[in-house]
Amino acid sequence: MTLGPATDTTVTAQADAASLAPSPLPTRTFDEHRASRSELRADPGLPPTSSPAASPSPTTASPSRAAATSKKPTTAAQPPSGGGTVTSSGTCGASFYGDGSRTADGEVFDPNAFTAANKTMPFNTRVRVTNAANGKSVVVRINDRGPFVSGRCLDLTTAAFAAISSLGAGVITVKYEVLS
Repeated sequence: MTLGPATDTTVTAQADAASLAPSPLPTRTFDEHRASRSELRADPGLPPTSSPAASPSPTTASPSRAAATSKKPTTAAQPPSGGGTVTSSGTCGASFYGDGSRTADGEVFDPNAFTAANKTMPFNTRVRVTNAANGKSVVVRINDRGPFVSGRCLDLTTAAFAAISSLGAGVITVKYEVLS
């Protein structure tokens, strides 16, 4: 009996199974797998983008960029000059306010500025306000309307009020002098 070349049926079965099984995927890290998935979702008309892990975060900006976006130191607001001729004067109650977005003349409200509200005085009028109890005075500029409370003629900003009285006082009697 003549025998042909020897064959092993188990080897042949393994070879057939290997040809039918899908080829193994290359081993990838988690980030590589996520990047490839995002590439599948990308618009085919756009160039591929890098993975989110590769993009710089805003918190890791360079020191020069951080310096460019830092706030400049602010200087304290100064009251308007106190000189000028007194054109009219009076006595009334004055209070303070420290919030608001815009004043009646359109300025951004600044509680640290030496400004005030009055119902009738023209905008940009300079007024010397003197606390009747202690004699301290400050010059303010009218840029808002109010106060709308009986017996009060001026609403000062927090900074202007604090210059002549304790904020705890709330309302004080003042002498005002309109300056030209």
